[in-house]
Amino acid sequence: MAALNNLTEHLEAFVDVTRSPTHHAESLRAIATSLEKSVLSINQLVVEMDMYLTTTDDVVRARGRILLLAEMLDYLKPKPLDNAVVNSLVGFFTAKLAEWRSVRGALTGCLALIKRKGVAGLVTAVDAEAVAKSMAQSVQVQSLALYDRKLCFELLECLLEQYPEAMINLGDLMVYATCEAIDGEKDPPCLMVAFHVVELLARLFPSPSGPVASEASDLFEFISCYFPLHYTHTKGDETSIPREDLSRGLSVDSLKCLKDCAVNYGVSRMKKHYEGIWSAIKDALYASTGTDLSFGLESLTSPGFEMGEIHREAVNLLQRLVKQDISFLGLVADDIRVKMIFDTISRYSRYEEMLDTSKLEVLVVSQILSVSARASVESCNTIFETFFVRLMNTLGIVEKTSSGDLVHNENSTVSTRLYHGGLHLCIELLTASKDLIPSSEEDSSTPESAQQSWCSIVNRFSVSLIEAFTSAVQSSNDDCSADAYLGVKGLLAMGMFRGGSSPVSRSEFEKILTTLTSIITANSAKTVKWELALKALVCMGSFIDQYHESEKAMSYMGIVVENLVSLVRSSHCSLPHPMILEATSEVCSTRPTYVEKMVQGFEEAFCSSFSDFCVNGNFKSIENCSQLLECVTNKLLPRLTEIDGLEKSLVHFAISMWNQIESSVVFSYDFNGREFVEAAMKTMRQIVGVASVDSQNSIIQKAYNVISSSTLPAMESIPLTFAALEGLQRDLSTRDELILSLFASAVIGASPMASFADVKSLIKLFMVSSLKGYISAAQALGSMVNKLGTGLEEACDTIFHESSASGNNTSSVDSSKSIGGSETLLAKICLGFYGSLDLQTRAITGLAWIGKGLLMRGDKRVNEIAHVLVECLKSTNSSGNALHPSALKHAADAFLTLMSDSEVCLNRKFHAVIRPLYKQRFFSITVPILESLIVNSQTPLSRTMLHVALAHVISNVPVTVILDNTKKLLPVILEGLSVLSVDSEHKETLFSLLLVLSGTLTDIKGQQSVSDNAHRIIECLVKLTSYPHLMVVRETAIQCLATLLELPHRRIYPFRREVLQAVTKALDDPKRRVREEAIKCRQAWTSISSRSTPF
Repeated sequence: MAALNNLTEHLEAFVDVTRSPTHHAESLRAIATSLEKSVLSINQLVVEMDMYLTTTDDVVRARGRILLLAEMLDYLKPKPLDNAVVNSLVGFFTAKLAEWRSVRGALTGCLALIKRKGVAGLVTAVDAEAVAKSMAQSVQVQSLALYDRKLCFELLECLLEQYPEAMINLGDLMVYATCEAIDGEKDPPCLMVAFHVVELLARLFPSPSGPVASEASDLFEFISCYFPLHYTHTKGDETSIPREDLSRGLSVDSLKCLKDCAVNYGVSRMKKHYEGIWSAIKDALYASTGTDLSFGLESLTSPGFEMGEIHREAVNLLQRLVKQDISFLGLVADDIRVKMIFDTISRYSRYEEMLDTSKLEVLVVSQILSVSARASVESCNTIFETFFVRLMNTLGIVEKTSSGDLVHNENSTVSTRLYHGGLHLCIELLTASKDLIPSSEEDSSTPESAQQSWCSIVNRFSVSLIEAFTSAVQSSNDDCSADAYLGVKGLLAMGMFRGGSSPVSRSEFEKILTTLTSIITANSAKTVKWELALKALVCMGSFIDQYHESEKAMSYMGIVVENLVSLVRSSHCSLPHPMILEATSEVCSTRPTYVEKMVQGFEEAFCSSFSDFCVNGNFKSIENCSQLLECVTNKLLPRLTEIDGLEKSLVHFAISMWNQIESSVVFSYDFNGREFVEAAMKTMRQIVGVASVDSQNSIIQKAYNVISSSTLPAMESIPLTFAALEGLQRDLSTRDELILSLFASAVIGASPMASFADVKSLIKLFMVSSLKGYISAAQALGSMVNKLGTGLEEACDTIFHESSASGNNTSSVDSSKSIGGSETLLAKICLGFYGSLDLQTRAITGLAWIGKGLLMRGDKRVNEIAHVLVECLKSTNSSGNALHPSALKHAADAFLTLMSDSEVCLNRKFHAVIRPLYKQRFFSITVPILESLIVNSQTPLSRTMLHVALAHVISNVPVTVILDNTKKLLPVILEGLSVLSVDSEHKETLFSLLLVLSGTLTDIKGQQSVSDNAHRIIECLVKLTSYPHLMVVRETAIQCLATLLELPHRRIYPFRREVLQAVTKALDDPKRRVREEAIKCRQAWTSISSRSTPF
C-alpha cells in the first residue's frame, strides 16, 4: 500500500507540467526503480495511470499515457520483455506518431524500443520497417520543437544503424524523408545527428543508380549550405550547442579515424606514431572517466561506472593497436602513471577515502590494463606477467623476501590488506581474461604455450584470491556495501572461467558456490549482500547452462539447487519463507534440470505443509503454502516461454495438488481467511491456461477423480426445483469448498478443445453450487457455455429448460422456449416469484456469468437473459412486485459483469470464444430498452438502478460506438450523471460515465451535439465540481469545463459566471490536484469576454 501511495505521488509529479525538470526526472527514476526491483508491477502501474489515460486534458493525457510509458521503457532498456509485449508496444507508439500532441512520447517510446540490445524482447525487422514508414509518412519534422526534431533524427540514425536490411526495403522513402527532415534545419544539435544520418544512408545505398544517387543533388544542396562551419557560442542561449559538445564530437571522430588508420595502414606505417597515439588515448580516457564507482546490484556484471562515447572509442582504439602489434604494450608497461598505480592503491584501504585524483587513476589504469589483456592471449600473458604478481604483493598474497624476490605466502592473512582499489583492478583483469579460454572445440587447435602463462598465474594464486574475496564479503557490514560488492564480484569472476582449461579447480569452484549459498541461507533480512550473492549465483547458473559446463552443473546442482530446495521443504528454516522462495525460483530458473528439481521440491513442500495444516492446524504451514503458490504464479508462470520443460513440471505440480487434497480426507481445521483458497485457485487456473490440451485433460480427469471422494456428487442429484433449492446454504465443508473452487478454476482455464465427461452432471453441480453462493461456480458455468461445442445444447437445456417452477420435470426438446417465460425456474427465482433474498441475488449473479459466456460467443440466448435482468429492474415486474433494493442492485451490476473485461475468467488468456463486435450488438439491443424503461419508471429506486445498468453498458462499449450515437446518448448520459451523483454508493459508476462524457467533448464527431446541449452539460459539470465522495470526479469535471472553451463563444459565454463561481469554490478543495485544475480552468474562463468573436 505504501508503494502505491508513493506511486501516486510520483505520477502526479511527472504529469504536473508546473514542476521542474528535476522533479520530473526524480519521479521517473523512482517509478522505474520500483518496476526494475519488482516492487511495482506493470499492472499496478497501468491501474494507477487510469485517470491520466482518460482525462480530457490533452497535455496531461499525452504526458500521463504516452510520454510516461515511453520514458519508463527508456529507463528499462536492459530489462527483458516478452516479444509479444515489445511487438504490442511498438505498434502502439507507431500509431501515435500521427498524433501531434503525442509525438514526443511516441518518438521517445519508439527510440527506446529500437535501442534495445542483447536482451530478451527485441524489435523485429518488420516492426522497425513499420516505425520508419510511419515516421516518414506522418511526422513533419521541421514543424516540431527542437527537442522533438532531435528525437526524429536520432530515431532515423538508430533505425539505419541497427536495421539496415529493413531500411533497404524502404529505399526512396527513407532518402526522401531524410531530405525533407534536413531541409531548413538550423540547430547544431540536430545537424550533428542529421549529418551522420546522411553518412549512413550513403553507406546503405552505395549504388550509382540507387536512391541516394538519385537524390544526391538535393542532399548536397541541403548540406553544403552549412559549410564552412563557424562556431559562435551565445551566452545564456540554452538551445545552442556548447563548446564541450563540439569538442567531444571532434574527439570521437578523431579516435574513430585513428582506428581506421591502424586497420588500413598497418603496423609498419603506424609504428612511428605510437607515442603520440598512446598519449592521445590516455588523455581521452582521463578526460572521459568519472570517479563515481557504483557498488550497486546493477553493476555486478558491468564495469560499475559510466563510459561515454569518447571512452568507448579510446578503448576500441587501444584494443585494436594491442591486438595488431604486441609491441605497443611496451608503452603501456613503461608508462609512469601505470607503474605508480600500486603505490596509489596501497595508500587507501577504502574507495571512499581516496582523493578524486586517486580514484581516477585506479579506474583509468584498471581499464587500460584490462582492455590490453582482453586483446589477445599473448597480450594477456604479458599483462599478467608484468603486473599481476605486483598486484598480489599489494594485496598481501605474496611477500618480498630479503633478496627482493616476491614469494607466494599461502598462509598470509589478507583481511587487513583488502584495498578496494586493488580488488577492483584484480577483478577487472580476471574478467578480461576469462573470455580468452578457448571452448572445448578450440582447445585442440590452440598451442599450449599460447595459453599457458596467464592461466597458470591465476591458477597459482586462485586459492588465495578466493580467500581474499571471501574475506571481503565476510568483513562487510551494513555501513559498507563496497566490501560485499567487491567480494561477491570477485567470487563471480573466479567462478566464470569456462572449459577444461579453467585456472580454477572444481574444488575451488565448489568453495565459491558454498560461500555464496551460505550468504543466502544465513541472512534473515534482504540485505545488499544477500541480493548481490543471489544475483551472482543466477549469473553463474546461466553461464553453466550457456556453455554446457557439465561438471560445474553437477556441483551447482549439489551445492546450490539442492541446498535451497531442501530449505523450501524444511519446516524449521530460519530464513523468511518468501526470501527462500525468491532465491530458489531465481537460481533454479537458469537450467531446465534445475527447474525440474525445484518444482519437485515445491511439490514436496506444498504436500508437507498442507498435510501439517490439515492434521495439526498449523496456520503457519498454510501461510507457507499460499506464499509458495504465489511464487509459482508470479515468478515461474510468466517465464514459461523462456524455460524449457517448465510446462511439464507445472502440470505435474497441479496434479500433485489434487493428489494431496485427495489424500487429505478430513480437515481438522478450517482455513483462516481465504488467502490460501484464492492463491490455489489462481495457480490452478493459470497452469491449466498455459498447458497443452492433453495436459489440461489430465488435470481435469484427476479433478473428476478427487470430486468423487467428496460430498459434491450428492449435489448433482439435487433436482432443479424450487422445493429442493429453497433451503440451499453456503454449507460445504472446508475440503469440499476447496475442491469445488479448484475444479471451477480448472474449468475456467481450459480451452474449448478440452474434454469434459458427463456435461449434464457437471452443469448441475455448478448450478447448485452457484445458488449456494460460490461465485467461482458461476464463473465456471459461464466459461462452459462459452467454450462447449457439441455439448452446448445439453448444457443450456440443463440450465434453462430441465425443471419447471412447480417441480415437475418437463421435456427439454423445445430449445426455443423463452428463459424469461413462466416455466423457467431460474428466471422465477431472479424475478422474486419464490425463494429468499439470498437465493434471488445468487441466481441473478449466476445468470449474469452465464449470459457473459453466451454473449461473448455471439449466442442469441443472451437476449433472453437480458430480458430477465431488465424485468428485475422494473418498478413492478411480472411477479407483480418490486424487488428488494439488494436484488435490484445485483440486477444492475449484472450488466457490468456482462460488458466488462474480466481478469479471472472469460478472456483470451483463458481461451474464451470471443466473437467480434459482441459488445456493440448487445449495446444496440439493450440501450433502447433501458432508455424506454427509464422514461416510464415509477419509483426513484428503479429509475436509479436502470441508470446504473445503462451506465455499465455505455461505459464498457468501444468509444467509437458512443461517438456515432452522441446525439441520442448525450441527454441520457447527463441525466444519469445527475441521478448517480445523489449519494456515494454509485461513485465508481458515476466516474465511468463521466469519462464517457469527457470523450464526447474532445472528439470532432460529438462537437455538434455537445454544442447543442452546452447549457445542460455545463449545469451538470458545475454540480460535479463539488461532488464530495470521489476526488477524480471533481478533477475530471473541472477539466471538462476547460475543454468546453473550444465550443463557439455564443454557446458558453452566458454560463461564464456560474462556471467561475464553481471553480473559484474549488480553489479551496482539500485535494491539491483539484485545486491545480481549478486554477487553470479559472484562468481560461476568465480570459473570455463578451467582445470575443461570437462564432
